[in-house]
Amino acid sequence: MSHPFILNGLMLLRKLRLTKLAMKARTARAAGAQTSDRRRWLKRLDWYIIKKFLGTYLFSIVLLLAIVVVFDVNEKLDAMMKAPLYDTIFVYFWNFLPYFANQFSPLFTFIAVIFFTSKMADHSEIIAILSSGVSFRRLMRPYMLSAAVIAAFTFVLSAYVIPPANVKRIAYTNEWVKNKKVDYGFNIQLQVEPGVVAHINSFDARHKRGKGFTLDRFDNRQLKSRLSAENVRYDTLYHWIIEDYTIRDFKGLREHITRGKKIDSIIPFEPRDFLIASNDQETLTTPELRRYIARQRERGVANIASFEIELHRRYAATVAAFILTIIGMTLSAHKRRGGTGVNIGIGLVLSFSYILFTTVTASFAVSGVTSPMVAEWIPNIVFSIIAIVLYRRAAV
Repeated sequence: MSHPFILNGLMLLRKLRLTKLAMKARTARAAGAQTSDRRRWLKRLDWYIIKKFLGTYLFSIVLLLAIVVVFDVNEKLDAMMKAPLYDTIFVYFWNFLPYFANQFSPLFTFIAVIFFTSKMADHSEIIAILSSGVSFRRLMRPYMLSAAVIAAFTFVLSAYVIPPANVKRIAYTNEWVKNKKVDYGFNIQLQVEPGVVAHINSFDARHKRGKGFTLDRFDNRQLKSRLSAENVRYDTLYHWIIEDYTIRDFKGLREHITRGKKIDSIIPFEPRDFLIASNDQETLTTPELRRYIARQRERGVANIASFEIELHRRYAATVAAFILTIIGMTLSAHKRRGGTGVNIGIGLVLSFSYILFTTVTASFAVSGVTSPMVAEWIPNIVFSIIAIVLYRRAAV
């Protein structure tokens, strides 16, 4: 009679013991998970915001690029109907879309931050995060990490990837849309190297031929020799073919004259050094752009402001990702009566004002009112001050 009762009691004790062991194991796993989560530099909250940020950024780019394609096709429809379909898709648009996206990357960054942060604020997620003990400064960490990813990606594209693609894109537009290539030059004068000055009356880039060529060599501001030629032709790699030439060597009061029909010479300059189109700066990678600017400065070429603006713009656009991220986050971290639409409206006004500000200051650099470096960095300086003020107000 007592035997089944004893067995049931033993089984009950065993179940209680197993339950206690399971609860201890579960508690240990939870404690271990909390410890490992504390040790991790990026928490679940960080990954949540990073995914929201980058996902919204990519979505906004795709959405706006789709709109841009529609307007661009409508504007260039006649030219695209004449061009081969393969060239239109895989030469023009394949290279145009990354170029456009990279040009307006600060705008896309700002819109993405405003949009998803406003959504989080409307759902009271920002309030819950700050109420749980997370500081506003700590909340900025995933935002700045996402901005760093976008900035690095933007810089690599603008410095190394997009310039070679622009060569194909510009070649397509020159052939089928509007030819902006400079094929002729007149009264060309530049310093080839220290103490050597070249002058060409006229040059035809299509045939790579020039007329009225002179090459003067100076020593301590004294003319030592002059090469004059009726015609000059550019071959490749600084190789020039000089036709119907006369060389005058000056040694004190004496002059030695040499004439000939044709001579091959290596002169360290090429047609692109003096035939500069409006978009040539977009076809050079950042190292090539630096070398080109340094070489043109040595030669005394004055019209290189557009190249210097392009160089500083690439760096300024990279820094702008961080500045606009701070402004966008601080503006939309709190609820507003008008909801998300008010934040998006404010964000669009500020982002377009930044682009307009950059355009105006760049025009000042082209006209010579200010230097290209100052022109490209003034918008960042002004908006950095705005970002600091907004951050201090939001963090209180």
